[in-house]
Amino acid sequence: CFFEQRRQFDFEFSSIQVQIIPTQGEISVGESKFFLCEVVGDAKDIDWYAPSGEKILPNRPDIFVSRTDETTSSLTIYHANVDSAGIYKCVAKNGNKEAQATVQVKIFQKITFESAPSPQEFNEGDDADIVCDVVSSPPPAIFWKHKGAKIEPLKDVRFRIMSNGHLQIRGIKKTDEGMYNCEARVMARGEIDFRMMKVIVNVLPTIRARQADVNATADIGSSALLACDADGFPEPTVTWALNEDGSELVIKDVKKVDEGDYTCIAKNKAGEKTEEVSLNVFVQPKITYWKNQTASEFDEEVTLTCEASGDPTPVISWSFGNRVFTEGEQASWTRPDKYESLDRNVVVRSHARVSSLTLKNVQFTYAGQYLCTASNSIGQDTKPIYLEVRYAPKILGEVTAYTWEGNPANITCEVEAHPGASLVWFRDGLQLPSANTTNMRIYNTPTISYLEITPDSQNDFGSYNCTATNVMGSESKEFLLIPADVPSSPQIQQVEPFSSTAVVEFEEPDSMGGVPIIKYIVEWRLLGEDVWHKPSLRLPADMASITIMGLKPESTYEVKMSAINGKGKGESSLLTVFKTEPVREPTAPKLEVKAQKGGNSFKVNWIKQDDGGSPIMHYLIRYKAKHVSEWKPEIRIPQGSEYVLLNGLEWNTEYDVYVVAENQQGKSKPGTLSFKTAVQPTTIPDATGGGSGLGTGAIVGILIVVFFLLLVGVDVTCYFLNKCGLLMCIAVNFCGKAGPGAKTKDLEEGKAAFTKDESKEPIVEVRTEEENTPNQGGGGPTEPNETTPLTEPEPAAADPPSTAVDLLPSAAANSVSEGFSTAQSSPASESTALTASASSPAKAAPAKPPPQNSPAAPSGSPKVNPQPDVGPLVDLSDTPNAPPSSSQAAPVSQPVSAPPAKADGPQSTCGSAKAPDSSQGQDLQVAGPTEDAPNAPCTDSSTRQNEYEHFHCICVLLLNLWR
Repeated sequence: CFFEQRRQFDFEFSSIQVQIIPTQGEISVGESKFFLCEVVGDAKDIDWYAPSGEKILPNRPDIFVSRTDETTSSLTIYHANVDSAGIYKCVAKNGNKEAQATVQVKIFQKITFESAPSPQEFNEGDDADIVCDVVSSPPPAIFWKHKGAKIEPLKDVRFRIMSNGHLQIRGIKKTDEGMYNCEARVMARGEIDFRMMKVIVNVLPTIRARQADVNATADIGSSALLACDADGFPEPTVTWALNEDGSELVIKDVKKVDEGDYTCIAKNKAGEKTEEVSLNVFVQPKITYWKNQTASEFDEEVTLTCEASGDPTPVISWSFGNRVFTEGEQASWTRPDKYESLDRNVVVRSHARVSSLTLKNVQFTYAGQYLCTASNSIGQDTKPIYLEVRYAPKILGEVTAYTWEGNPANITCEVEAHPGASLVWFRDGLQLPSANTTNMRIYNTPTISYLEITPDSQNDFGSYNCTATNVMGSESKEFLLIPADVPSSPQIQQVEPFSSTAVVEFEEPDSMGGVPIIKYIVEWRLLGEDVWHKPSLRLPADMASITIMGLKPESTYEVKMSAINGKGKGESSLLTVFKTEPVREPTAPKLEVKAQKGGNSFKVNWIKQDDGGSPIMHYLIRYKAKHVSEWKPEIRIPQGSEYVLLNGLEWNTEYDVYVVAENQQGKSKPGTLSFKTAVQPTTIPDATGGGSGLGTGAIVGILIVVFFLLLVGVDVTCYFLNKCGLLMCIAVNFCGKAGPGAKTKDLEEGKAAFTKDESKEPIVEVRTEEENTPNQGGGGPTEPNETTPLTEPEPAAADPPSTAVDLLPSAAANSVSEGFSTAQSSPASESTALTASASSPAKAAPAKPPPQNSPAAPSGSPKVNPQPDVGPLVDLSDTPNAPPSSSQAAPVSQPVSAPPAKADGPQSTCGSAKAPDSSQGQDLQVAGPTEDAPNAPCTDSSTRQNEYEHFHCICVLLLNLWR
């Protein structure tokens, strides 16, 4: 048993064993892999053999064999392909001992996308073939997905998966655009891979012209815009058949030659489309020929010609003043400012672009400016053509003139002539003025001659001749100077009586006497009385009635009228008797309204009519907006007032207002009136800086200026009070002098009441600030006395009594929301709060009596004129002026106190040691012992001069800084 085991042991260790790791191999095409051949036992040679049986040599590039050590050899297959597959063998030899092992190498194709481009573009409507070329071994199964969903051709026949794995889409649409997933699977290995591909669907351009026909006007420097809009994908580029790019073609300074058809082209990857745009060029009318003409009166005819160009062909018309003539018209017309007429003497003819205006039987009234107007659908052009007509003089004007002895009168000879005419006056064959006519003068203008005659006797009245002459002929005319007479009597038509007034309606005299009426005289009296009331009235020419006022109720009156002209007073009319009405209620006042500044305030005036024979006590005013039913609370205005102000009204609202006059007999009928307030103005920010508001920049600039002025004011105050600030620094550094109130050189050198020994305290103190005692000037406000005016006199009212209604809401529950004031006091109504201000003479407020301990004004003080030497003021208003106050307040003689010294330096006290005179003994007091005064530094006027120089220097510096 022992020997058997030993024999077996020797056998095992003397044989060779071979093993390949890994025992099998699968390699993907293109990959590399190595195998190890391990030998157990002593082996001299370890060789590898290819599947073809050939020994693999070490120098092959695709298969590399190397022996690592005594017992190991490796086989490396680089970039395997299908030819690399097979059984590889490793053989180990040692003498006659040999062992071998094999390994089967399998080569397979992994999923490989050979062609899967992205993006892939197709035209809309084409059959798209989405390429996805995949190889593997075994061949893969191909699946397609779109928008995350698997494409199933059975559900949508437009989709089809081809045998080569491509995806076909029949009639691809824009909605089919997007990302597609091509997925490959090898079931045997569980291998999967995919590719995402973007599919772009290009859309053939569509193009449309914004305007198929574009109209433009030539020769005016305008531009024509031809525009095409194109759609498609990708965004198409638009070009024109010309050399312009873009969807818009701009033709600047359009000419007629630019007219025609233009083609715009839209192009992208899907193709191109074209569209035509027509440019129609129109030309504004332009008159190219016109000429002024000259003719003589009574010529057979004269023709005016006008030629024009334009497209469309312009229509030419003629006008003279307000009359328009058109082609083919044979017109009859009259010039309203002349005395001649044209009877079918105007003929207009047109041919192509030429028109003519023919005037037959030329009259002098034909002269003037004719307008030739050429017009078409896009404009017009007008040129004036002047027709000059030469004619003999034509004398115009009234042939009669009226005057009286001693009163100068003008006889007017007006002439029309071309060329101009000379005018000569004759009487009885003698040219005027003659040597014997001293009462006549002649005044000439280019077209009028005035003969001024001042009759001395009846011989100066009669006929005068005016003769006008020019190169075309002459004309004479007789003028009559007739003696004027007084007017006849006016005719009283009727009298409409009231209680205290009467309205007299009349007709003007039948004869004016040849000269205008100056005024009328109305005379009336109580029946049976001898005294006539006769005010003379100047009435407008169209006035036909006069109102007599101040009559007694229920009384009988006689009235008559007469007229006065320059010659004198005419006869009176027949007496007319009327009787006034009994005492009754007043007649309704007449109302007028006027908008005030702002737009929502109105002034309502009323004109007093007949008071009914009893004085009017007051006026009652009510108003309301039309859209509401309730009237505002009644306003009672005292008699004598003439208007009321309505304030704070609603914007853009119609209002009704009525005013009733009331006397002891009752109320009148209301005088009514309606008005509308303005639309409320709105404030609009001015973005351009124009308009009435200030812009942001202007406001900021104003704030900066105000801030700068404030700083300057503070600095000036600090300069004069505290001797500090920027101005103080400027004065010291630039002017070379100390500021006002600073210590003088004398004080710095010790000439004041301080010792030169600096180790000691000053032995004498000079007072630099006076102490004011009570009841002295400067110690407090002056107490008023009998000469101190407490208030200024109130000015006299310049306007008639007024009433203001303020539409502001009241806090009181029972008060009216409108407040108003009147010029006279009156009892307040229960529903209205009245604030009356009577227009009585202004009174000065009583002066407060002076206190007992107030010092009286010194007897030696100079007297001051209490009033300035000015003339009296004349009040031109209708209301009485307030009488001036009986006494004018004179200025109070204030006690004189010594001015206090500045804290920073002593002030001048020159002369303070002198004894005060009689006029100052009670008012001037010096604080401190008098013996100390001479020790104070005494400065004269040089201190003020120094301050003036400082201030002048600073002003110059500030002026330069401002510039």
